[in-house]
Amino acid sequence: MIPLRDENPSGTAPVVTIAFIVLCVLVFLWQLSFGAQGGQRIVYSLGVVPAVLLGQGQLPPELSLVSPWITIFTSMFMHGGWMHLIGNMLYLWIFGDNVEDAMGHGRFVVFYLLCGVAAVFAQALPDPSSTVPMVGASGAISGVLGAYLLLYPHARVLVVIPFGFYLHPMRIPAGLVLVLWFGLQLLSNAMAQAGQGGVAFRAHIGGFVAGMILITIFKQRRVRLRLPWG
Repeated sequence: MIPLRDENPSGTAPVVTIAFIVLCVLVFLWQLSFGAQGGQRIVYSLGVVPAVLLGQGQLPPELSLVSPWITIFTSMFMHGGWMHLIGNMLYLWIFGDNVEDAMGHGRFVVFYLLCGVAAVFAQALPDPSSTVPMVGASGAISGVLGAYLLLYPHARVLVVIPFGFYLHPMRIPAGLVLVLWFGLQLLSNAMAQAGQGGVAFRAHIGGFVAGMILITIFKQRRVRLRLPWG
């Protein structure tokens, strides 16, 4: 199931959402400028390495460009490849504008970053000795999805469902799209625990849950929360 757009117009210009998308694209192009080997070094230097962040390891001096705590934030704007970037930016573009509208621009910045922080620790704490670097906006964007679930569960989302080479378009409630997405993260994380996969599914789960909690604090008073099944 691939979302293409939602039918939920925003009341304000999503300037922060657009700024985050532009920043992620520019950072990724900057990563590419280093070539394959140099780009990998940048990922280790500015991505989150759990063992380094939690004090169980150290980077070589030539890779230690910033404090491990700073990498929590630098990692949110880096990506591991074109598909990683495009997938994340698609979800942010579809769902970010309405969440930003429900909070206001300034609150949305803080909310987004806090969800990213929660995602990092959800990924790092269960495996504090991991030396696999984590990059990507997906943890913070997962928080946006969690917030959207409680704000606009009945908004319609245009999705396409692949059937072989045929893509079948459908309009379904956002609540269904997001619940299925979250269920997939839980299932994928269970499979990863069994030794399959290398995606930071715990970060997705942690960011999503953080978004559902933080929306109750960050939304404007005029905005009501809604249950997906209500």
